[in-house]
Amino acid sequence: MAVAVLSGCAGAGPGSPSGGAGLDDPAKKDIAMQLVSSAENSTLDWKAQYTYIQDIGDGRGYTAGIIGFCSGTGDMLSVVERYAKARPGNPLERFLPALRAVKGTDAHTGLGRPFTEAWSKAAGDAAFRSAQDTERDRSYFEPAVRQAKKDGLGTLGQFIYYDAYVMHGAGDTEGTVGFRTMRRQALTEERSPANGGDEETYLDDFLDARVAAIRKEPSHSDTSRVETAQRVFVHEGNFDLETPLRWKVYDDSYRIKASDGS
Repeated sequence: MAVAVLSGCAGAGPGSPSGGAGLDDPAKKDIAMQLVSSAENSTLDWKAQYTYIQDIGDGRGYTAGIIGFCSGTGDMLSVVERYAKARPGNPLERFLPALRAVKGTDAHTGLGRPFTEAWSKAAGDAAFRSAQDTERDRSYFEPAVRQAKKDGLGTLGQFIYYDAYVMHGAGDTEGTVGFRTMRRQALTEERSPANGGDEETYLDDFLDARVAAIRKEPSHSDTSRVETAQRVFVHEGNFDLETPLRWKVYDDSYRIKASDGS
């Protein structure tokens, strides 16, 4: 079992309709990153993933970094463009034309081993890590949390939206179902808490839509990040995502202890 101890305990504050600190509290955000890393990288050590890069055979080309930026979807290109602005002449900059050319495909043309080695090496540069952090926040974390708050969701619901953004993106693409469709489907079953709906029922309905979306993608057919993790927290009523947390992904067990070690 992988175990992490939360270094700080988030106090009550604004941002979460359920009364907690909200996912944008640094301690809660770190929990979110550990939860995502358990599903994306089979480890709680998300900060070790800046160097990560490989083709996992999902049709999106290379998958890399702290949330799985992809060469095929274009967010990897955004990371490298952002890094080039911060550090002109860096070793990844020469791959920008190739990254633009392979966007929308699973091709490695002009990339290959020289690119993957340059990516891993660049992770030693704080400017490159910052580029990954910024792209994660701009494209995934901030829009997910913003929408969740509008829908009246607490910290757990904000995380559930964020994880859906990370794995599926905001909108539908060919052969995939995006976050907006999942949310729309959930709202046909239950009103959002902001409109008087029950938070547990609404989140269950959203997760049902998420499971259906995952099963439409053969390369992402495993639903354990929902069924033995997020849905467990929902049924526990842990809407503020309080530690300790226990969950499973791909039959691996994980735990985040509270700051007091419990």
